Amino acid sequence: MAPQPHMQPKGNKAAKILYRPIGLIGGLAGGVLAGKVTKLIWHRTAGEGDPPKSLESEYSLKEVIAAAALQAAVFAVVKTAIDRGGARMFQRWTGEWPGD
Repeated sequence: MAPQPHMQPKGNKAAKILYRPIGLIGGLAGGVLAGKVTKLIWHRTAGEGDPPKSLESEYSLKEVIAAAALQAAVFAVVKTAIDRGGARMFQRWTGEWPGD
């Protein structure tokens, strides 16, 4: 579904530049959070500590791919939520949307 023009105001170039450090910090925090969430989900579903890495021979290809898919999905959701929340907070503080 494409965003409606009335839903998201266009950002300006200065807002994009000012938002970059906030986006970078949010991205780093999101990566850490996504890793913790992935480990928690893996532990609860597989009963093991950390999800397997691609070169760990004691796991089947199916398990390694499932772990990679879980990691990718969690990272995408966490990154999107943090990016969107950071942009909304920036807009509230400055009155400018940092994207588009």
